[in-house]
Amino acid sequence: MKLDKRFLQRLRVPLGFLFAIVFLVFARPTLWSIAIGGGVALIGLGIRAWASGHIRKASVLAVSGPYAYTRNPLYVGSFILGLGFTMAAGVWWLALVFSALFVGIYLPVMRVEAEDMRRIFGEDFAEYEQNVPLLIPRFRVWKKTGIKFDLQLYLKYREYRAAIGTFCALTFLAVKAYFSGGV
Repeated sequence: MKLDKRFLQRLRVPLGFLFAIVFLVFARPTLWSIAIGGGVALIGLGIRAWASGHIRKASVLAVSGPYAYTRNPLYVGSFILGLGFTMAAGVWWLALVFSALFVGIYLPVMRVEAEDMRRIFGEDFAEYEQNVPLLIPRFRVWKKTGIKFDLQLYLKYREYRAAIGTFCALTFLAVKAYFSGGV
């Protein structure tokens, strides 16, 4: 039986919500874990916001902003955001579970998306793929484009929902820490 290549793409959001429930149930936050993890989560949130203001899905190959450093800055931001949440939770094994789920789900998803990009953008993507790493960012810009962050794209893709979710999760952790004596 052949596994549908898009199966993990469809499964990633429901699995994320399932992990969020597990995360919230097992979290043992303290003021310090929330402060440190929240700071890390905000970095991830910032990367996601920056990336969303540079992508024009399936119409223009994104190579500006964070896309000049990594082909998947939204996923880099999501990983850092999730790592920050697990740090804020104060339970070390949640970070291991999160990391395993992330790698197991997102690496195959990135491969499928790369196939789509090759089909849509052809040689332009081939050159981009050859010069910009899949996930781990490089430290220098691949190509200067002059394209600036576009707030309208950030709003169009509703990336602000990630900020709202981050605020809600950190607030929940703070309330849990307060009532469990972790503050």
